Amino acid sequence: MLGSDLQEGQLLDGFLEALRDLPEVRAKSSRVEQPDGPERVQDVQVDLRVGDEAVTLLIEIRKVVYPRDARQILWRFRESARRSPRPGERRRAVLLLVAQSISPGARELLRNERVGYYDSGGSLFLPAGNIYVFVDKPPPKSLSRSIRSVFSGRRAQVLHAILLRNRDWFGVKDIAKQARVSPATASQVLAELEKFEWVASRGQGPGKERHLQKPGALLDAWVGQLTVLRPLSMRRYFVPSVRAEGLVEKFAEVCAQSKAEYAITHEAAGQRYAPFLSTVAQVRCRLQDGPAADGVLGALDARVVDHGANLAVIKVRSPGELLFRECVNGIWLAGAVQVYLDLMRSEGRARKMARHLRHHRIGF
Repeated sequence: MLGSDLQEGQLLDGFLEALRDLPEVRAKSSRVEQPDGPERVQDVQVDLRVGDEAVTLLIEIRKVVYPRDARQILWRFRESARRSPRPGERRRAVLLLVAQSISPGARELLRNERVGYYDSGGSLFLPAGNIYVFVDKPPPKSLSRSIRSVFSGRRAQVLHAILLRNRDWFGVKDIAKQARVSPATASQVLAELEKFEWVASRGQGPGKERHLQKPGALLDAWVGQLTVLRPLSMRRYFVPSVRAEGLVEKFAEVCAQSKAEYAITHEAAGQRYAPFLSTVAQVRCRLQDGPAADGVLGALDARVVDHGANLAVIKVRSPGELLFRECVNGIWLAGAVQVYLDLMRSEGRARKMARHLRHHRIGF
């Protein structure tokens, strides 16, 4: 239950309006008086008629539903279905979940079990005999914001650390230390990942450990968030007297002399992790902002340009953005996961290279 009659009423009104917007549909609701407890299933009954078909919808109202919640709801629905139909009932009874937000994974579970649902974003699934309705819309803004926050800022550092430890069991303090965040931040991220069943847990209290059981699903979800995350701020330069293939070494050499922290990314890094392209025309890198970075650009005689750039710089303000870089043959490259994500922000051959990198280097 939502815990607020007003919220429940608004959500139910939205559901009834969605039904009545369908052709030849009539729907009437009534409250089901039922005591609280583990046997409770339906909160509201909706008498639905579509053309000549009549069905009774037994509604459970919830706030937010993740895969774990969906499994529990499905179990209760099955138990209720075993007791139906009740003596004297003429209409077919169908159980349906109405919630403020239902995660994509939970929606898929419900559809696979042929259990109907509706959320405040307007998604509707209603399989009831000859009646079949499927309206798929993006998750409500409240759920989208909650998901998006996991993939940005310091929380993203936790995700990187977890993906690198995808074969291990780890504790909160351990992963917080590796990601250089507070234990509270690490704990919050892990709790969110558990809701989506990407992370499994064992033990209790301070000794509780987690394991990333679905690294591919987590990485896919991160890619799915790239279109709504803030785009990278990138400045383009032309470095004279240096061929593109030699620019990475020259850039690394000058950074070492200036003691500037950097990480090569995009195609130039992908090529060194898992060769794919015949040539790379532009070097893109992360460079920690500050006097050392200015010194590097000055030493390279790098000139700001709108077209014809051979160097693109992503200014880094937090050391956390360089945390998981790797030194390959004396060149600091952004971590393979970061390179993959950067390539997936692009189009064309960059995305093909990203898939190649994921298959040959990342492995999930």
